[in-house]
Amino acid sequence: MKTPRILQLPRIGEAALGYISVLEQKDPYLPFEVKRVYWTYFTPNHVERGQHAHLQLEQIIVAVSGIIDFTLIDRAGNRRDYTLDTPDKGLYIPGGYWREIRFSHNAVLLCLASAVYDEKDYIRDFNEFIKSGKP
Repeated sequence: MKTPRILQLPRIGEAALGYISVLEQKDPYLPFEVKRVYWTYFTPNHVERGQHAHLQLEQIIVAVSGIIDFTLIDRAGNRRDYTLDTPDKGLYIPGGYWREIRFSHNAVLLCLASAVYDEKDYIRDFNEFIKSGKP
C-alpha cells in the first residue's frame, strides 16, 4: 500500500530575491498524473476541514501561505500528523486515509489531484471508513 509522506519540492532562488517552486509532470517525485487542481482559502482557524477519506484519489497538498496541520488515519486507526509550514513542502496522500485539516489564519491550501471530482470516491462517515476494510 502507498503511504503518506512529505515531499521536499524544488526551491529555486535566494533569500534576497525570493523563491519559486515548480512541479512538472515529468518530475520523479510526482507519483501521478495531475487531473485536477484546486485551492482553499479564508478558512477560519477554528474550523476543522477534511473529515473524509478517498477510496482511490491521490493528492499532493501544499500550504502556499500560512500553516496547515493534517492528521491522517488509516483503516486500522493508526494516526499520522503532518505540518505544512513552507510552500516548498508537499504532503502526498494516497487513497485510503481519513483526513482532518486545521488551518492557520489566512492559510492557502493548494491541491494537486490524480482525478477529477467524483462524489463516489468519498467516504464521509468515519465509522464507515474504519469498517470498510483493511487498506
